[in-house]
Amino acid sequence: MRINDAAGRLERDEAGQVVFADYRRGEGRLILDHVEAPLALRGTGAAGRLMEEIAAHARAEGLRIVPLCGYAAAWLRRSHAHRDLVSS
Repeated sequence: MRINDAAGRLERDEAGQVVFADYRRGEGRLILDHVEAPLALRGTGAAGRLMEEIAAHARAEGLRIVPLCGYAAAWLRRSHAHRDLVSS
């Protein structure tokens, strides 16, 4: 995962394309506004792999995740390993 602070994105290169999450930082929080995969990568698990990396990053940094994006919220709800990272 690449942190692109200038664009406010967390990015992952996949099959020559970029899957990304628009994010902001709050007090001890990583706020996910939007997660998107290019059309060609949708349904391949690319966004899920990015979310896995985001969750690992948040855990390593001691951050909680505020999932404003519907996809991110659903992914975290389904993830037994990372659901404890969710914050409101």
